[in-house]
Amino acid sequence: MNEQFGHDIEDLQVGMQASFAKTITEADIVLFAGVSGDNNAIHTNEEFAATTAFGGRIAHGFLTASVISAAIANRLPGPGTVYLGQQLRFLAPVRPGQTVRATVTVKSINLEKSRAVLETVCKVGDLVVIEGEANVMTTSMARRVKAAQATASAIA
Repeated sequence: MNEQFGHDIEDLQVGMQASFAKTITEADIVLFAGVSGDNNAIHTNEEFAATTAFGGRIAHGFLTASVISAAIANRLPGPGTVYLGQQLRFLAPVRPGQTVRATVTVKSINLEKSRAVLETVCKVGDLVVIEGEANVMTTSMARRVKAAQATASAIA
């Protein structure tokens, strides 16, 4: 583990898994619309949204997907991890008040580059609402040791 309690690349194993859950609130939707600039009426106007195929308001897809980011940043690999890429497939809408659980699973590891590929899945109950794959870079104990040795050599 690194000093922020995140997993170093050397700690990871294929199959490791972690989850993070969040209930999507009215405030989340309003704030996300403000921050992102996405004020699509499907998210913000119940009267309009009722006339659509969804029959009511739905959360922004990227608001829902941000729960994946929380799982990666807070759980696995955790603090010190940097997103390199994310593929997403949106399969079902999320409505205000629903709880989204993002689960990330280590699919592959590249020790030399401190990178990992993670399977990413968001569910509401048993319903998969988003699936995809993330490419991340995380901390490395080997790199920290090497840097400390270089610093010690420079001081000596």
